[in-house]
Amino acid sequence: MNKGLLIVFSGPSGCGKGTILKQFLARNEDVRVSVSATTRAPREGEQEGVSYFFKTKEEFEELVRSGGMLEHATYVGNSYGTPRASVEAWREEGYHVVLEIEVQGALQVKRNCPDALLVFVLPPSFEELERRLTGRGTEEPQVVARRLAMAKEELESAGQYDYILVNDVVEEAVADLETIVNAEQMKTPHMQDFLKGLCEV
Repeated sequence: MNKGLLIVFSGPSGCGKGTILKQFLARNEDVRVSVSATTRAPREGEQEGVSYFFKTKEEFEELVRSGGMLEHATYVGNSYGTPRASVEAWREEGYHVVLEIEVQGALQVKRNCPDALLVFVLPPSFEELERRLTGRGTEEPQVVARRLAMAKEELESAGQYDYILVNDVVEEAVADLETIVNAEQMKTPHMQDFLKGLCEV
């Protein structure tokens, strides 16, 4: 059995990452979504190991020091990150593991796990991104403007990703993602276990 892929999924707000992933997960039983670790307190209804891995500040810092985090960041006084152990356990079982994270975290993962597959999701045009963000009707114009400005900043890092996925029609984007994953897992480095098995016969 070949080791599963680590798929890092990024893109600006409004590009449809969540919608693509929801359909991708529904169509592929061999995919898991990574569970993050955090130092913040659990909220009502959240479960350990399902919603998050809840850590003390000391436990989190020790994981960072020991190389046990693939990526980490601090928001509003709380730390968040991706534990290496749970991701690698799933991969060893043959599951592909998806991380939906921001650009900075994605590039940290690439440094700490060079075989990670980085996919950057984009809308077909910047005008379409603005239309989608405005069409939500849930945010003030200044918030939409900030998201668009942030999207332009994120685009500067898109060239460091392995693939660019354009989300025009969701169903086609999901099929494109499946094509990327299928092609990636047939690359020679990911077929080493299969090759070894053949040689041992």
